[in-house]
Amino acid sequence: MKIILTQEVSNLGEPGDIVEVKNGYGRNYLLPQGFAISWSRGAEKQVSQIKRARSAREIRNVDQAQEVKTQLDSLKVTLTERAGDGGRLFGSVTPAEIVSAVQAAGGPELDRRRLQVGSPIKTVGSYQIPVRLHPEVVATVTLDVVASK
Repeated sequence: MKIILTQEVSNLGEPGDIVEVKNGYGRNYLLPQGFAISWSRGAEKQVSQIKRARSAREIRNVDQAQEVKTQLDSLKVTLTERAGDGGRLFGSVTPAEIVSAVQAAGGPELDRRRLQVGSPIKTVGSYQIPVRLHPEVVATVTLDVVASK
């Protein structure tokens, strides 16, 4: 199935890219979520407009991404969670909780989908969380998870 991406999709492409995906993935996920539109000749003409807008935004966003990266790299975020004996958390730390903790620490507003949390955070400790701000810029947030008293 040929589709045109309208938003960035990890491991697939950027907005305006024409990609070939399996029918089920396109029909059941990408199209209903609004990440893509069906390919047609008329829609292909819109691709150039999407790519032009994207290139204008990216040039502006590279500088912005560098600024945000400097803010995030110098920021130390502390998150207090309920934990049992031995430092094991009740549940896990979600990307949404990390984003709100970054804002509470005085950092910029982030999109939770930009965080690249590898495995779930389920223990107390210090973690390095990469944040993909731009395809060329990746910042790192230092997150300290502490147990609540």
